[in-house]
Amino acid sequence: MSNPSGLAFAHLLNGEGGSSRLNVTDLPQWQAEDGLLWLHFDYTHPDAERWLLEQSGLDGVIANALLEEETRPRTTSINDGLLMSLRGINHYQDARSDDMISIRVWIDPRIIVTTRREMSSSAAELDKLLSRGIGPKNSAEFLIKLVDLTVDGMSETIAGFEDTIADYEDAVLVDDTENLHNDIANLRRQVIKMHRYLAPERDALARLTLEKISWLSDYDRLQIHEISDTLIRYIENLDAVRERAVLVQEELHSKTSEQLNSRMYVLSVIAAVFLPLGFVTGLLGINVGGIPGANDSHAFTDVIVILCIVAVLLLFLFRWKKWF
Repeated sequence: MSNPSGLAFAHLLNGEGGSSRLNVTDLPQWQAEDGLLWLHFDYTHPDAERWLLEQSGLDGVIANALLEEETRPRTTSINDGLLMSLRGINHYQDARSDDMISIRVWIDPRIIVTTRREMSSSAAELDKLLSRGIGPKNSAEFLIKLVDLTVDGMSETIAGFEDTIADYEDAVLVDDTENLHNDIANLRRQVIKMHRYLAPERDALARLTLEKISWLSDYDRLQIHEISDTLIRYIENLDAVRERAVLVQEELHSKTSEQLNSRMYVLSVIAAVFLPLGFVTGLLGINVGGIPGANDSHAFTDVIVILCIVAVLLLFLFRWKKWF
C-alpha cells in the first residue's frame, strides 16, 4: 500500500474496544493479519481519489462508489463485504436543520473504508470512542455503532420540528400570524428534504438485515432491526409534522379568508348606506336651474339632516334584516 493523502484518520482496531492510531507512513506496513483497519478519507482530495482507484486494492465498482458525489442511502453486498451509503444530520455550526451529510462505507472482516466530503459527526464520534478504548471490537460492532450513531443523531432535529409545528399551531389559535406563511412553507421544505433521504435509508437498513453476510450474527441483525424501527418512528414523526403543517396552512388560509370576507362585508355595508346618499347629493349637484333650496340659507343644513336620517333608517333596516 502507498501513502494516501486526504486521510482524515486511520485506526488499527485491537479487538478490545481500542485501537492504534496510524498515520500515512504506517499504512504500507499493514497486513490483514495485523487486525481490522479503518481508514476515513476526505474523498474530494485528489490523492485520496487516486489511492482509492489505483492503490487500495478495492474492486473498481467499490472504489467508484466511495467517490460518488451524489448518493442516496443504499446497501449492497459484494462477496462477503457491504457497500453502503448513509445520510446523517449535519450538527456542525451554522448548519441547516435539514442539512444531510453523506458517508460512504465499504466494510468487510479485514478493512473498513469510509469517505465523506464534509465531516461526519458519526465518524468523529467513532474516532473518539476508539481513542478512549470503548469503541467497536470488530466489523459487525463497527457497522452497528455507525448506523446507530447516524440514526440517533436525527432525534434532536426531528423533535425540534415537532416543537416548531406545535408553536405554529398555538400562533394560529391566538391570531399571531405575522410571517407565519413563510415560516410554515420553510418548515415543510425542510421536512420534505429530510424525508427524501430517510425513506431510502429505511429501505437500506431493512435490506441490511436480509443480506447473507458471514460476519453478521443473528443478534447483530436483531440490533440493526431495532435501529431500523427507530428510524421508521422518526419517519412517521416527520410525516406527522408534514401533515400538521398542511393543516396549519389550511387553518391560516381559512382565517385569512374570514378576515378578508369580514372586511369586505363591512365595506359593502358602508357602500350600501352611502349609495342612496350619493344619489341624492349627485342629483342636487347637477348644474341646471330649479334646484330646490338654491336660494334658501337653511337648505344645506336641511339636506344634511335628511341625509343623516336616511342613513340611520338604512342602518336600522340592515339590522332588522340581520345583514350585520
